[in-house]
Amino acid sequence: MKGHEAKMPRMEDILNLPVQDPSCAEFSAAHLNWVKVEGGRQGGDDIALIPYCRVDDFVKGESSNAECPASFRIESRRKRPEGSISKPRVDGYLEYTLYWCSYGPEDYRDSESNLSDSANSKPSSGKGSRPGRRHMMRGCLCHFTVKRLYTRPLLALIIYNQRNHVDKSGAPCHGTRDRDSVGTRAMYAPRISDELRQKIMSLLYVGISLDDIVQHHSDVVQGNGGPHNRDHFLTRNDVRNMGRVIRNSSHELHVDDGSSVKMWVQRHQKHVFFFQENLGSQSFVIGLQTDWQLQQMLRYGHNGYIATHSSFGLKKLKYPLCSLPVFGSSHNVIPVAWVIASSYDGQNAHKWIGALVGRIRTRDPRWRPNAFLVDDPTFDISVIRTTFQCRICLSLWHVRRSWIKNLYKKCCNFDVQREMFKTLGRILYCMRGWPCVVDEIEEFMQIFIDQSMFVDYFRTCWLPRIELWVSAIRTLPVASQEPYAAIESYYLMMKAKLLKELHSNTWSRVDWLIHTLTTEIHSLYWFEQFTLETEYFRNTRDGSSANNSWYRAVHIPDVDVLLDEENLQLAKVISQTDRTVAYTVWNPGSEFSICDCTWFRMGNLCKHVIKVAMLCKIRQVARPLLATQVYRQALVNLMQNPPDDPIVLDHAIFHLTRLQQEVKGLVDMSNSGMLLPLTQGDKLNFD
Repeated sequence: MKGHEAKMPRMEDILNLPVQDPSCAEFSAAHLNWVKVEGGRQGGDDIALIPYCRVDDFVKGESSNAECPASFRIESRRKRPEGSISKPRVDGYLEYTLYWCSYGPEDYRDSESNLSDSANSKPSSGKGSRPGRRHMMRGCLCHFTVKRLYTRPLLALIIYNQRNHVDKSGAPCHGTRDRDSVGTRAMYAPRISDELRQKIMSLLYVGISLDDIVQHHSDVVQGNGGPHNRDHFLTRNDVRNMGRVIRNSSHELHVDDGSSVKMWVQRHQKHVFFFQENLGSQSFVIGLQTDWQLQQMLRYGHNGYIATHSSFGLKKLKYPLCSLPVFGSSHNVIPVAWVIASSYDGQNAHKWIGALVGRIRTRDPRWRPNAFLVDDPTFDISVIRTTFQCRICLSLWHVRRSWIKNLYKKCCNFDVQREMFKTLGRILYCMRGWPCVVDEIEEFMQIFIDQSMFVDYFRTCWLPRIELWVSAIRTLPVASQEPYAAIESYYLMMKAKLLKELHSNTWSRVDWLIHTLTTEIHSLYWFEQFTLETEYFRNTRDGSSANNSWYRAVHIPDVDVLLDEENLQLAKVISQTDRTVAYTVWNPGSEFSICDCTWFRMGNLCKHVIKVAMLCKIRQVARPLLATQVYRQALVNLMQNPPDDPIVLDHAIFHLTRLQQEVKGLVDMSNSGMLLPLTQGDKLNFD
């Protein structure tokens, strides 16, 4: 009976519809359940609700239609500010975007045979005026509207006005279902994909010539059995046009730096996961992450390790740069996000950390790293642990590099340098309370009073914050030298690209830094991964992974290391380029080993120190590490002072059980090389 038929929902009921969020990275109309609405301006159209952050994924999915490959362009767009409407409609919008298939709506197929007809000639401006656009105009009526709802800003209402790729007669007008399109480009998408555009732009940025790019692309197409999609029809003109875009691009979109940054953000919203203007007491913050970086974070960050490389360019750039790298399959670093902030304070990191993790888990709700390495003790550890839901480790790379560099710069005697470095390590790992740390520092300054240049440097730069580092070491496990080597390689590359005197006139502009990061730096790391995975252009890449000291240490034969297990005062490593030279490593296997090679004297982590540490770990001959002594002392203090209250004791047992699970996880990290290892003598028996 008619009375028992399901009623078509009215537009007023749209907020009662389920919000659909397919698990796949990109999805199309076929992945959604559509509902036809009754009444209103959209009466009879198909509608669906999705999270607003997934709109781009839907557009990409719709463009990948197997039968009718397409590219949906933005035909029109309107925006309203929040609070501009007192009584918004249920389908009222903050943002309104009309997407139309690029093969329509105009139809120039009938005019192709009579191009001289003035009535049908290509217009000098407007739709159809751009080169190559006429052959794309085939009268396709497929289009849909996306509304960011005024009352629910996190939701997007998709209104599909015409789901089929047909012309006004209802017949297919492009793709494999259109007979007239067979054998022509109209079978395929009208434009090259974003992935191929990213590839070509990156190859151009790193200096690959036009001829090499075209030849490489031709070889790839032939290797795949000939052209099958629009990307396979890439021409020299396509590459030349992209090269022209690069040459004509400029970081300065406006004379005023702040206005220029806002213009860039408006044009590249997909690459910005957090933005806060510098207004009043509110500091400037911008978080950058491209689609490729997001993919790398999903790939290598899940069950992997994420680090922070903070305060880069603090003395030269207008605002310091904080990088978030992950560790790739070749022990190399891949930057997966950049944060530029006017007021660098680790306590304010919660503003952008939540936005970044939310973006990742929108793609994969199960994504979770194994550990997060922080290099700044002011970071709010509880926020990081809660947001990332993983272990937190401490990176001492900045501390170690700064001390080594200034020791060699301000102190000339190698024996004194060695003793000072070892003493600084004892201060850093002191477990006897802050008053004892102060006494250790005073004793250090008295012993080495003749090294006034370094003592003054330490008093000025480190004394105000040494307590933060000592406290952090007591509460967090310390990362090993393996990630330090990768982070150092990243730092040296960034320094070479960004801090050259050639760019000194642009250091004061944030728009230059943003532009350089998202073009040149991004392309370098894309190219590095591309060559590692495909082995194309291997002879032209800079080999940043090969410049990693850990990578170079692996290639030193064990027989070239002279290590006296009975006397661990020093070790000798024979040079790989001059067999008559041997480098000396003092305090082998320690976090504060020191080497007399030129690379180490520049403040870097050298391959000799790493190789010796590897052998000490394998042979289990190193002295107890300072980090493990801190760990051991904390456990001893806990066992010597058990609680008397049964309630407190039960609570302590609960936390001890959780601690045992945490220790097992840390042992796994140590075995993988990410944590300083426990030597055999440092392991405690709890049975």
